[in-house]
Amino acid sequence: MVDYDSVILKSVLQTKPSGIRKFFDLLSNMENVVGLTVGQPDFVTPWHIREAGIESLENGKTYYTSNAGIPELRNEISNYLYRKFHVLYRPETEIIVTVGGSEAIDLAFRTLIGPGDEVILPLPAFVCYEPLIKLAGGVPVIIETTFIEKFKLNPEKLKAAITPRTKMLVLPYPNNPTGAIMTKEELSEIADIIRDTNIIVLSDEIYSEMTYDRVHTSFASLPGMYEHTILVNGFSKTYAMTGWRLGYLCAPEILCLQILKLHQYVIMCAPTTSQYAACEALKNGDDDVAMMIDEYNHRRRYIYNSLKNIGLDSLEPEGAFYIYPNISEYGLTSEEFCEKLLFNYNCAIVPGTAFGDCGEGFVRISYAYSIKHITIALERIEAFLKDLKK
Repeated sequence: MVDYDSVILKSVLQTKPSGIRKFFDLLSNMENVVGLTVGQPDFVTPWHIREAGIESLENGKTYYTSNAGIPELRNEISNYLYRKFHVLYRPETEIIVTVGGSEAIDLAFRTLIGPGDEVILPLPAFVCYEPLIKLAGGVPVIIETTFIEKFKLNPEKLKAAITPRTKMLVLPYPNNPTGAIMTKEELSEIADIIRDTNIIVLSDEIYSEMTYDRVHTSFASLPGMYEHTILVNGFSKTYAMTGWRLGYLCAPEILCLQILKLHQYVIMCAPTTSQYAACEALKNGDDDVAMMIDEYNHRRRYIYNSLKNIGLDSLEPEGAFYIYPNISEYGLTSEEFCEKLLFNYNCAIVPGTAFGDCGEGFVRISYAYSIKHITIALERIEAFLKDLKK
């Protein structure tokens, strides 16, 4: 009989499953559960984008594309980034189309990070960064961001975390799970620290369109930061294209050439149909995005004010589609709070600890759901809080 524990890499055995998926899987086996767990738009991909994908199939475009993606899509990505965020990447050599933003993140880590290399990671943040750093052999250097800091990266903490082994900084803004953003002025302070180093910044800008009171600033657009930045973005959130599994990575040519080698061997190319659909999204999808962002903004204000009224304090989210209320006054851990809410009130949200240990005392609620769905969930959360106060 095979001793699989001795066969499987210890680094994989020690990797914890996603805390988000744990609660998502639990509710999938329960009836009458209202979930606000997953960061997936409740909108269907707009018809003209789906139609472009269908048309590509009807025209027999079912073959491999070039490794980096079809030229038309890379041109459209280049035009989009320049038009929206004033950052210019050459489509021929500085853009790689990937299988979602997640592949792009993994490629960046595995290209740059080796055993003992340090990666500075502000937490709370999306669940994939820390395990992928470790699986690449790197050492995550955690900077805990706080409610008082509005969950933004503090420049002084960054300075203190840099050592001779620092290879990379992850900038996960707009932020999942907190809804925090960093302004151009705040990002400029980070740029001043990075400028005279060899540190590469992985700027995950998947929620770049989802800022509600100000326009997103791309880190690569700041003076001197293009050469320090690997920019990651994608189509899942902005265009409601989660199942199409399409993202992209942009970086200086010398980095892209090396990253592309990994992509060639591991993936070959991103899905062909998705690439043609994405071309249509970038060319003609601005009105769709504006409509969806307007609806998210309505939900954002509604859920923020509703949570405040029922006794959950939180920062008003400035980006993405999550809110991160503080539940510490109720005397339960984040995990206990979410489990009791799920099993006793049939409402699912995610413990803050799924996004780092410093998330203890918080929970993440996604408002990528309809107002009706959110209202039912809020009613159940309110009933739960009333019972906790008895």
